[in-house]
Amino acid sequence: MPYVNIKITNEGATPAQKEQLISGVTQLLVDVLGKNPNTTVVVIDEVATDNWGIGGIPVTTLRQQSSA
Repeated sequence: MPYVNIKITNEGATPAQKEQLISGVTQLLVDVLGKNPNTTVVVIDEVATDNWGIGGIPVTTLRQQSSA
């Protein structure tokens, strides 16, 4: 039973986009590894930008710097 965990920042992914991610990842596992889609689990975790850092800087700060 494949389990895939997708982590994204909580910056407005729509339900339709999340559905597309789940469907696409499931299909990728079917196509590449021959996995059964009925036993494939995909979980999307949305993380606040304050809790996600890149290069030692929180994404919230990076977003503020890029918009200034």
